[in-house]
Order: sequence, then structure tokens, then C-alpha cells
Amino acid sequence: MADDILTHSSDKSGILSESSQPVDREPEILSLRPERLSDYVGQPEIVETLKIAIEAAIQRKEPIDHVLFHGPPGLGKTTLAHIIANEMANNITVTSGPALEKGGDLIGILTNLEEGDVLFVDEIHRMPKTVEEFLYLAMEDFAVDFIFDKGAHARSHRYRLNTFTLIGATTRVGLLSAPLRDRFGILRSIDFYGEEDLVKIGRRSAALLEVAVDDEGAIELAKRSRGTPRIVNRLLKRVRDYVQVRADGKITKKTVKEALTLEGVDEKGLTHLDRRYLQTIVEFYHGGPVGIEAISATLQEESDTLVDVVEPYLLKIGLIIRTPSGRKATEAAYRHLGFNVQEKIF
Repeated sequence: MADDILTHSSDKSGILSESSQPVDREPEILSLRPERLSDYVGQPEIVETLKIAIEAAIQRKEPIDHVLFHGPPGLGKTTLAHIIANEMANNITVTSGPALEKGGDLIGILTNLEEGDVLFVDEIHRMPKTVEEFLYLAMEDFAVDFIFDKGAHARSHRYRLNTFTLIGATTRVGLLSAPLRDRFGILRSIDFYGEEDLVKIGRRSAALLEVAVDDEGAIELAKRSRGTPRIVNRLLKRVRDYVQVRADGKITKKTVKEALTLEGVDEKGLTHLDRRYLQTIVEFYHGGPVGIEAISATLQEESDTLVDVVEPYLLKIGLIIRTPSGRKATEAAYRHLGFNVQEKIF
């Protein structure tokens, strides 16, 4: 039964992500990810915690405790999961909460994990409740229960799994049920990166991409990257294209400004969507407070996108605040949009 499930789930459109097959991934994307904790930039407390946990697990010759990473998108949750697998010298299987539609999908994966393997579940908060319940026994006792027949003839068989490590990643830790959250041994929140760390990440990626970048160019790129490594790398590639075609091939402060102006990224790293979000609160709702559903309806954007992608950074840099009545724009937001704070729109 389990073999049939896994055969079905290994289809490209099935349960397992293609990212679980490193050879199938684009070499450039893979090369920008650090593969060891010694190469990882930023989040020093998390790195130190993982170093201790990994070393202790290796000495005891057992898997590391189950790990839950939570925080905004693009901060390195997936990268850390791969690093843990590399440090433990084990394979990693990658899937996501929405892809696990039935209990059989999860059982098919669990029964095919080798001893010490890592199972990484992205967006774990979106896993259906019926599937989540199979994880309880698997995480605690490394077993799953199969139910045969129905009604008076129902029989249960417990199948022993190889010991494994579950690594979950979520942008909405509050949506995880308490029983699941409590079964993780290591819970860590990943925060936005400081400018100094982003400069280091940008320089490392530029070296891997074989493009020259000067000090001012690296700093300007970091300032516009929203405290997020994924965005540093994305913007770096766009600037690389620009300097290759329109400049002398070297990334400077001037070329970063020119390239990112074309991309619609301003000096604070805000995109068109960020600015539209702020303008909606200021112009349509007189600065707030206003509920997220009203903003979502006005912008014609999913509320989850606004909550997970747009709001975390705007909250971090103080352009909006959340109140019991809804979102409000701050004076800093008015200034950034070019409004006179003394003449707020009412």
C-alpha cells in the first residue's frame, strides 16, 4: 500500500517537491544557498543552538530533535533545513502542507524515509487536520497506525518507522495547533536581517555569480532588500543584468539605484504593492484604522498575501501599526509617500 502511495506521490505534480532532488534544481539557485552552518550569515543565536543540537545528536548517534522555524518568507527557513540535513549527513525529503491532502499521502512519505532522514514540510500550518493527526504518533513514537476494514471488522496495525527528523517551516505559527507545536523540540523565530549581514550575503552571492560590486553598491543593495536574504539575491540578479547591458559590468551605488528604479523598488525597499497598500490606508481610509479585509478588497489582493508578505516589513520599519480596530498608517508612512504630516487627509 505504502509503495503504491509513494509511486503516485513522486510524480512531478504530486506530493514530493522537485527540490528534494538536488540534481534537478538549477545550479545557480543551488549555488547561492550556503550548505554548512559555518557559511551561514546572520541569526547567530539560531546557528549556535543548531550547532549544539547537531553535535550532541551526532555524539549520541541519533537524529536531531524535530525543529520548527517560523518567520516571514525569504529569511532562510528552507536553507536551514537543508543545512541540518547536510550537517547530519542524511537525505532530505521536501514537501509542503497544502500538498499533503490525505493521510495516505503523508504515510507514503514516512514509510519510505531511511534511518536518520530529514522530512521538511514547508507551510506546515496549511496541513489538513486529518493529516496532522498522523504526525502526532510519528513524531513521538516513530510509528503510524493502519486501519483495516470498517465497522465491527475494523482492525488496527501499528507500523514502525525509521527514526527521522521533522523540520517544519511556517509564516503563521499562530495557526499551528497546540498538540503539533508542542511536539517540536526546537522552536526558533527567524527575524529580519541587519544591513551588515545583508551586505555580507550580497557580496558572497556576487562572488558566486562572478560579478564585481563595490562597497557603496553592496550597501545600497542591502538597504533596498527589506531585511531579507532572498530579496538580496533576487535584486542582485536584476542589477547584474542591468550593469551587463547598460554599464561596465560593475555594480555601484549609481547602477543599483538606476536598476532598482526600473524594478519599482524605492530607497526603503518598498515595491509597487507596498506603496499601493500604504496609499490605500492613507487615501481611501484616511490613515486608518481599517481592517485587512477592507484593504484586501480595495487592492484586489489576497489578504494572506498582505499579511504574510507585505505587512511584516512595514511593521518592522514602523510605517504601519496594528490596533484592535485595524491597521493605521504612521507619520513615517505619510512622509515616505510625500504627504505633509501636518495636513493629513481626513
